[in-house]
Amino acid sequence: MIDALRTQDSGDTAITPIATAPAAATAPDAPEAPLFDVSTLDLAAVEVAVRRAAADEIMPRFRQLAAEDIVEKNGPHDLVTVADRRAEEHLTAALTDLLPGSLVVGEEAVHADPRVLDALHGDAPVWIVDPVDGTRQFVHGDPGFATLVALAHRGEVLASWTYAPALGLMAVARRGAGAQLNGVPLRAGSPSSGAVLDVATSHYDFTTDDQKRVLAALETGGIAPRPCGSAGLEYLHIARGEIDATAFSWENAWDHAAGLLLVHEAGGASGTVAGEPFRIEGDNALPFTAARDTATARRILGLLAAAN
Repeated sequence: MIDALRTQDSGDTAITPIATAPAAATAPDAPEAPLFDVSTLDLAAVEVAVRRAAADEIMPRFRQLAAEDIVEKNGPHDLVTVADRRAEEHLTAALTDLLPGSLVVGEEAVHADPRVLDALHGDAPVWIVDPVDGTRQFVHGDPGFATLVALAHRGEVLASWTYAPALGLMAVARRGAGAQLNGVPLRAGSPSSGAVLDVATSHYDFTTDDQKRVLAALETGGIAPRPCGSAGLEYLHIARGEIDATAFSWENAWDHAAGLLLVHEAGGASGTVAGEPFRIEGDNALPFTAARDTATARRILGLLAAAN
């Protein structure tokens, strides 16, 4: 669970170990088993696996796709390519080899079988994978796409990798240990006093009329909303202090898990329109926001809640 409206600047831990299911009832007062110890995992090896999947399956197809390599899933704006499928297969094999007993929740696997999502409610560590976040950009030859990988356990995001291979950017975050971009620590900072807030929102091509109405509440003084591109890269923009917040009306774990941890570990904050933590397992009150700091998150959520 991503903790609502808390930042590392406040002295609190940005991600808290709240279980999504009760402990096994082996004894009335049996303590819950601890979360997976991510320090035992070779994080550098995960980064290598992400880079290799992109090098082998994605970049050779960038600006080289044939018409038959692109398929519509749920409409003309919801695309999947051979690169998405092959990269997810590559990552599924590589990541489960690195962590035996782990499971994978990948965007394309869930599209083929929604029961794959059940792994988010189980006790095994779960890799959450979006092989090409920003497929539309990828299809159109735009370098603004990313490969997103997060490791979660019982609803808690423990580590994440946001890789934009065409831009040469690799952002890594570890729960409680901060975030880095190409090896340099990331800090989101805060918007300047009185500055107009740059906010990336759900793209109008993917929103209902009611969602558009709620998001329109951000069209007010002091805020400059714009449609988002790759969600993963928008989170990176927040962590770098390049934009101030997001306002998203969908909750797919593969789009948000990596980026939310990245923002929190860079000192940012997030929360849902109901003032609750965002749950990677779903059933969130929407829209939700991620922001450079708590004050910005509260401002965005206040406007959205009033219109909801």
